[in-house]
Amino acid sequence: MHAFCSTPYFEPFAIPLILDKLSSSLPLAKIDSLKYLKNCMPSFGGDRMLQHAQHIWTALKDVIFNLPPKLEALSLTPDSGRDMKSDENEIATEALTCLKEAVLVYTCPDGDVFLSLIINDTDIEESFTSITLQRNRFDSPDKVDSQLSVLGSILSVTATTSSFCCGRVFQKFFSRLMIILEVPAQNSKYGQDATTKVASRKLNYGALCLCVLLLTSGRDLIATSLESSVGMEMLQDSWWYLIQDFSVPLTSTFKSALEISNIVVSESANSNQEHVFCCVKGLQVLATYPGPYSPITKDVFEDIIAAFMSVITGSSSDSYLWKLSLKSLTMIGTSITRFNDLDRQIIYNKIVVKQLVFLLVQKDSTSSIAPTLEAASEIGICGLDYMLQVIPAIEDAIISSFMQACVDGNCKTIKVLVLLLDCYCSKVLSWSHNSGKLEAPGMSFAIGILGCMENIIDLKIEPRMQDLLNRMMMALQLVVRGCKEHDQHKVLHKAFNVLQASGCFPVGSLPLPSGIYELSQFTQDLSEFTCREEWLLYFTASIVMALHQQTPVPDGGKLLNLFLVFLLKGHLAAAHALASLINKWPTGFDILGLSKAYTLDGTIDLIVTLLSNILLDNPGRAVTMMNNEGRPTQFFSNLQIHAVIGLGWIGKALLLRGHDRLKDITMILMKCLLLCENEMPSLSSDGSDTCNGKDLQYLVARSAADAFRILLSDSEVCLTKNFHAIIKPLGKQRFFSSMLPILHTSVKDCNSSRTRTLLYQAFGHIVCEVPLIVLIAEAKKVIPLLLEALSALDGDIMNKDLLYCLLLVLSGFLMDEKGKEEIIDYVHVVINHLIKLISYPHMTLVRETTIQCLVAVTGLSYTRIYPMRTKVLRALSRALDDKKRFVRQEAVKCYHAWASMASRSLR
Repeated sequence: MHAFCSTPYFEPFAIPLILDKLSSSLPLAKIDSLKYLKNCMPSFGGDRMLQHAQHIWTALKDVIFNLPPKLEALSLTPDSGRDMKSDENEIATEALTCLKEAVLVYTCPDGDVFLSLIINDTDIEESFTSITLQRNRFDSPDKVDSQLSVLGSILSVTATTSSFCCGRVFQKFFSRLMIILEVPAQNSKYGQDATTKVASRKLNYGALCLCVLLLTSGRDLIATSLESSVGMEMLQDSWWYLIQDFSVPLTSTFKSALEISNIVVSESANSNQEHVFCCVKGLQVLATYPGPYSPITKDVFEDIIAAFMSVITGSSSDSYLWKLSLKSLTMIGTSITRFNDLDRQIIYNKIVVKQLVFLLVQKDSTSSIAPTLEAASEIGICGLDYMLQVIPAIEDAIISSFMQACVDGNCKTIKVLVLLLDCYCSKVLSWSHNSGKLEAPGMSFAIGILGCMENIIDLKIEPRMQDLLNRMMMALQLVVRGCKEHDQHKVLHKAFNVLQASGCFPVGSLPLPSGIYELSQFTQDLSEFTCREEWLLYFTASIVMALHQQTPVPDGGKLLNLFLVFLLKGHLAAAHALASLINKWPTGFDILGLSKAYTLDGTIDLIVTLLSNILLDNPGRAVTMMNNEGRPTQFFSNLQIHAVIGLGWIGKALLLRGHDRLKDITMILMKCLLLCENEMPSLSSDGSDTCNGKDLQYLVARSAADAFRILLSDSEVCLTKNFHAIIKPLGKQRFFSSMLPILHTSVKDCNSSRTRTLLYQAFGHIVCEVPLIVLIAEAKKVIPLLLEALSALDGDIMNKDLLYCLLLVLSGFLMDEKGKEEIIDYVHVVINHLIKLISYPHMTLVRETTIQCLVAVTGLSYTRIYPMRTKVLRALSRALDDKKRFVRQEAVKCYHAWASMASRSLR
């Protein structure tokens, strides 16, 4: 391409060759020709290219007419796109780009030959005449739309090239369109009757679309010139004054047609929507001309946005018109922000923003608040000035709704509150964090919610409202994570003060009771908390999860004590908060407000020792003592399970941080897991127990196996980069390398089938979270354990998700080239395990993935798998009758893959 353009002397040879290639029927040949032509024209210059003007226009016209481009401005929905991968669309796009380049090259002060060829072309004139006839008189709608797309594209591209070209296009077509639409000029004696006339008829659709396209071209030309500061002195040319002359009656026509479209019965719903879209688009375009160069007055601008707001706040059931109106208002608001139009911003604030803010405060019902919320959030996103008004309104609405819900527990109020929180988190806070224009978004919200909790005596919201609690916690987390350190400290200090003022929480300093029996007695003696007190704890925990590492923590020792106690009572949020504190523990001591005795290692020692004592230090004695006092054995088992979960989260915090003390936690979990091999004393219950000590110990051991999933799985709630966690690379890989020999030895030495199953469960949780390349590097040890785990875990329905994840790991081995080399020695075992899982009853995905793995097996050595062919086909015949269609489809593919193996030759 660069060789073609290297010198103007190639022009006599290059242009005919390119034009000849452009007539090819091959799409790629057309695309290449258009690209070459686009680059050659400016290099060769207008004088040399003058002799080719007619040929170039004819060639480009043929391409555009034969492959009509799809204009987004003519689609029914503003956001509808097109498939840019399509050859036809790519050809049409390149042709229009080439056409614009040709107009630029040929248009000069001395002549406009190429522009005249376009405007005076007979095909263009015929298309204009055909389009502006009322639809369905002569041509089919599809043909009219195709012609409209072609003509609109050519005129739009030509008009946006320069102010001179725009003037020629407007001079030729715009006045004629006004006559067809019966829109008189503003200074005409008929100008004031435009609204009355349009009410009695339906506008010509083709003329309406072309009018909107020309108005859009003029606006885009001005916007491009303003941003590039090129040709600004010629912006208010003859075409601009032409729009200004028709602006008032044209606005009235669009508005009236918009109103009439809702009540006039059209030939079809689509036809009516097309007219509605064009009218809305026309009003939007007129209102988005940059302020100093806008052809409409401030009164007309105010009239346009007032018309849109009447749709937004009205009771119309037309959702299509409502969405178009909101889209137009957001486009207008974005345009005002883009060009910093202060005069129009005042009008926009008055009519749009303030009215939506007022409606947010009213929040009469769920049905009315939902569209208002959507409108307010979309408008706020248009600019910082708008969002600064929307945010306080939404926050006040949330706080007042929360207060009302706490007082009366009304279900409708709670539904409104859920809608407010969803909008606040997903749109408002998301925009605030991404834009970076607000320093501490949501500070007043967080302080306000904590103030509500401080003033409320009795929370009427039912404890089962877990969904609302989760949303409130997430809102607080998102708010706190976006604040600076000193702002986070203020919020946390407020939360801790509210906790202390309640007087119901054990906020004494560390250390905690160290003995098992003493601690169990301490935790059980704590009174049952009200819903308000539990919510206070959860709110404080959510704040702690989102803190920066450098944020000063008031009374850090008391917070550790609080979260540790409530962790043992089974509150998962306390475990999350405790893990977040450990993960972000600073090197300095003053930040947490603790003495120098509480270094990171010292605090880990304290917590791990306490939890270890609960799990491992003579548990039989504690159970016996509690049983003698009439306390249920189940209580001690729950205490141990909560301690295991706490160890899992603390271990996760240390794993992400890369701390060496992780191995101590891992060893404690392994000891808990292996404890069920030893029999605990079987205790007679007092009527409150339902199982003996051995069964309870198995539950603890199973929890220890599940703790490995906590250690390695990704959490969305805490310990993530979004919430400022310390995360060092390759943590999972290092943990896997250290655990694999331990698990391998433990499985080999284990004599209990139940314990071996738990070991496989722990192994499964680990390998499912480790990258495949790491597993393949240790394939000799991983594959045998993986296959044994598949066999051991298929009997328990509680392991179905883990079983599915292990199948995904196996499929990774079967698809990877190095994995295939490693697994080929176990292929018969693999096939036997997969055959067994074909009829797995508890999960469809397991059966489906199993069959997909069998398909992957066919890619292994023919001589190794062929002896298993008959057995596989027999098993697949049962899967062909599976109750799930997706399984049957996969079974058919797999059956064909194995059945066709007979025709393969031995190599």
